[in-house]
Amino acid sequence: QVQLVESGGGLVQAGGSLRLSCAASGSIFSIGNMGWYRQAPGKQRELVAVILSGGTTNYADSVKGRFTISRDNAKNTVYLQINSLKPEDTAVYYCNAGITATSGYWSDYWGRGTQVTVSS
Repeated sequence: QVQLVESGGGLVQAGGSLRLSCAASGSIFSIGNMGWYRQAPGKQRELVAVILSGGTTNYADSVKGRFTISRDNAKNTVYLQINSLKPEDTAVYYCNAGITATSGYWSDYWGRGTQVTVSS
């Protein structure tokens, strides 16, 4: 069994910062791309940032310059540093990863999400 568990969400004032973490655990052989998505009320889930296994990163235009994605391969963890938060960043943030299990099977895994609420 493989699972992703996010942490670090919360309520913060506009202009503040948060650091989200997502740890993968279980029968993991290797982890490929890892990313963060978010879903605001009444909206579709959208890609926020992705980091490839080699470290290349890509961001949604709306978060460039404010969000930073990073990963610690030794800890099977991906992070999202969020700065200069805006009310429109309010959403549930989900972690995603492509993981090959020790069984040899590859699957796309999702965490349960962590709520980020930004007050104006």
